[in-house]
Amino acid sequence: MADTVGAALIIIGNEILSGRTHDKNIPHIAERLNSVGVRLMEVRVIPDIPETIIRTVTEISAAFDYVFTTGGIGPTHDDITADCVAQAFGVDLPINDEALRRLERHYANSDLDLNEARLRMARIPVGATLIDNPVSAAPGFRIGNVHVMAGVPKIMQAMLDGILPTLKGGRPMLSVTIRSNLPEGMVAAGLGDLARTYPDIDFGSYPAWTKTAFQLSVVARGQDAERLEQAALDVEALIRSLGGTPERLSAPLPGETAAP
Repeated sequence: MADTVGAALIIIGNEILSGRTHDKNIPHIAERLNSVGVRLMEVRVIPDIPETIIRTVTEISAAFDYVFTTGGIGPTHDDITADCVAQAFGVDLPINDEALRRLERHYANSDLDLNEARLRMARIPVGATLIDNPVSAAPGFRIGNVHVMAGVPKIMQAMLDGILPTLKGGRPMLSVTIRSNLPEGMVAAGLGDLARTYPDIDFGSYPAWTKTAFQLSVVARGQDAERLEQAALDVEALIRSLGGTPERLSAPLPGETAAP
């Protein structure tokens, strides 16, 4: 099994860049991917500009094991993700018979018409396979290592659930969170020493202010459980040596860090 299988996420949409819509998909995608041993290593947010989408898909798909996109596969004129992905792969974008069948069945059981705009959602690049959409029927698709999903969180999550069993992951990223009331500047030097001692462990410090007190969470992340445990013990020893009382939070799921 490979140690690291890397993925990238491309978030497509002017509404994200303008601040009108707040992306809620990144944490869910990162955590769910890591649960099957795929590490989200890069996220890009790009506008609805064809040249930008085509360039980004081409570049990212060559650099990572898996690529995921969200947004831009609806029925309106600015939903151009399918067009751009097809161009990036150099294939046509016809109406897909199976996608059309799913849409026809869905709209036959609703009060809405399958009009020309909604038919756009049945256009799938040649050679792609469909990604099921149990929420609203209009499918996503997979071509090469690129998985094209809806941007609406509920729909994206349902699509991702269907994708996960098809992925071949490596070793999942594990994490331990240790909390204390020490100021970040007090632990910085010692934490830097630990980072050099454990080059295979990622250390992060996250200060936060609650309603009643200051808290500092130190998060250690790695793929080897034994090394991670030893690093966590050393973090606790560092905090004690500085006069603090370390509190190890309940063990999170692989890759999941408890809130600071």
